[in-house]
Amino acid sequence: MNFPSNLLYTKEHEWISVDGGKARIGVTDYAQSQLGDIVFVEVPEAGRRLKKQETFGVVESVKTVSDIYSPVGGEVLSVNAGLEAAPELVNQSPYEKGWMIEIRIGDQGELAGLLSAEAYRKYVEEEAGQ
Repeated sequence: MNFPSNLLYTKEHEWISVDGGKARIGVTDYAQSQLGDIVFVEVPEAGRRLKKQETFGVVESVKTVSDIYSPVGGEVLSVNAGLEAAPELVNQSPYEKGWMIEIRIGDQGELAGLLSAEAYRKYVEEEAGQ
């Protein structure tokens, strides 16, 4: 499992990369491994406003369909259009080519409730051990 230390994480298995007032969001390596082969990704259009923990998309795999939640609130600036033709990028490269949306963060204070890489690693290990 890959847990990049420069990212923040949620207990719902999303990651967020913060760059000033903007952020890129996707699902974690652990999430994609649990989902299996991803065959479809649905993301919102640019301009949509999201609230923290709001469902913003869906990932469909050969095993299941899962909602994706926004770690923070904000406005969708762009989406990864490449996922429409190649949803498997989420499996192959969850942190680079498989990102889902970029947003303008509405409230930087919402970042405080997210997990560090080490805290997320421990959470995944506990969850996998159940």
